Amino acid sequence: MQRTGAQIVWEVLTREGVDTIFGYPGGAILPTYDAMVDYPIHHVLVRHEQGASHMADGYARATGKVGCCIATSGPGATNLITGLATAMLDSTPVVAITGQVGSKAIGTDAFQETDVTGVSMPVTKHNYLVTDVRELAQVLREAFHVARSGRPGPVLVDIAKDVQQATTEFEWDDRPIRLRGHRPRAQALNESMSRALELIKAARRPVILAGHGIILSGAYNEVREFAEKTNTPVALTLLGISAFPRSHPLCLGPMGMHGEAYVNQAIQESDLLLAFGMRFDDRVTGTIKTYAPHARKIHIDIDPTEINKNIKVDVAIISDLKAALERLNPHLEAGDHSEWIARIQEWAEDTHARDIIRNAPTSERLLSPHVVHDLWKATSGNAITVSDVGQHQMYEMQYYSHDRPKTLITSGGLGTMGFALPAAIGVKMGMPDEEVWVVAGDGGFQMTMAELATAVQENLDLKIAIVNNSFLGMVRQWQEFFYDKRYAATPLFNPDFTKIAGAYGIPAFLVDNREDVIPTIEKARQTPGVVLIEFRVEMEEVVYPMIPPGSSLAEMIRRPKNGEGTTEVSDEMKQAGIGAASV
Repeated sequence: MQRTGAQIVWEVLTREGVDTIFGYPGGAILPTYDAMVDYPIHHVLVRHEQGASHMADGYARATGKVGCCIATSGPGATNLITGLATAMLDSTPVVAITGQVGSKAIGTDAFQETDVTGVSMPVTKHNYLVTDVRELAQVLREAFHVARSGRPGPVLVDIAKDVQQATTEFEWDDRPIRLRGHRPRAQALNESMSRALELIKAARRPVILAGHGIILSGAYNEVREFAEKTNTPVALTLLGISAFPRSHPLCLGPMGMHGEAYVNQAIQESDLLLAFGMRFDDRVTGTIKTYAPHARKIHIDIDPTEINKNIKVDVAIISDLKAALERLNPHLEAGDHSEWIARIQEWAEDTHARDIIRNAPTSERLLSPHVVHDLWKATSGNAITVSDVGQHQMYEMQYYSHDRPKTLITSGGLGTMGFALPAAIGVKMGMPDEEVWVVAGDGGFQMTMAELATAVQENLDLKIAIVNNSFLGMVRQWQEFFYDKRYAATPLFNPDFTKIAGAYGIPAFLVDNREDVIPTIEKARQTPGVVLIEFRVEMEEVVYPMIPPGSSLAEMIRRPKNGEGTTEVSDEMKQAGIGAASV
């Protein structure tokens, strides 16, 4: 059948199972938008293209499907880049479609022309420029295949305007995609498996490092079976949160820069680390020279480029995690590491300070941990929380316990402020029956708050918690610790967020004391549609624990014994951060 390039876009997307796409029209993509109205795909009109890429990202993370976004050439396409970089660092399958000037005008600096494939190359898994309509269907099919296969990631397809307008014969080819040069290597696993089993059997102080790969591979049951059979405690990366139930007796909690001190101590004292779908990010390891010095290391990851990249390991298994554990688990011997687990629990005194904050009586002071803990309590831990980046993100990691998979969505690798609101819109579009909460700081929220209009326009039942401390909180914390409290460019002049919400017709509430937190959350939950709560919290809070820059996991600054979130910084702490130049 004869189809224009614009029609072929929607023919392929429909057959690939796309039901929702996030975007913003413009001249170079207009032919594709014109054809869109004849196809059963719901288009979500964003207020900024960055919002479109974050929405596609959130949609993909929540549903497990490929998220899709679309924009015009030039600034429309470049506005997608931050969202594509976010998806790239966190291994999210996204297909971005952009319009390009006519093929004969490419390279002439035509109006709204940008070398989008060149700009996006470092932050996408792959990209294409289509200048021949006969290639378009195959390119789009390949884009979906590349985005979802192996280690997932974003793919961009840039389509010249005349290709969208041209006509060609379209016939759907449902044969499996085979790409020249794209042959994920199959590892001979028998030798690696045997060596791994030997190390597991010999270990006396093992720790599982549970990463995002567990979620991406759907290996929840296999990891739990491994942990229970071998009696091995489990530590979580930021993106690994919800991969293993927080309430499980073997779950230690989060590791790394703002993880629990006793978890980091367990890693430092361990004799075997089992890295399941994680990449030994610098925020997990601290300084590499002193990381887990007594431990043998087994690393299972689908991406061979991550093996020995940051940490040299003893056994590498290059495989989908679920497939690897399905082979490994039947050969495991029952283990008993109760003495090791009891020893870790003895180190967990830091949690007492955390519990002081959780269980503090009602007072006039409102702290960010109060907000996050009480949100967890009010929702019984069953909501999907979409966190922005900063102090509140770390408090979410510490004080909201996730037992169900895919219930924390956040920007980990890139640390993208402004992520939460648009990503939550994508999550809610993909999971309409779930309770979804945005947890954002006052700084990050203002970066993308125009997407409030999108949430209202789509009639979403979305709840928003703004943790407002009138600072760029995490940057300010570093200035307090390491720059003698010279708060350069971190105090914020903020609007009245409740009035901003009111301009969009959104019900909004202001909370500045703890006794009103849970009642207001309950009121928001009972109110249909978008609801916003502004929580005005203590201005100069500090996230504890914390590893100073250039320090090892063993040198973590612990919470003050009284559980307070603020304290005077000692000279020793300042010295620990000498040389720190960035957050």
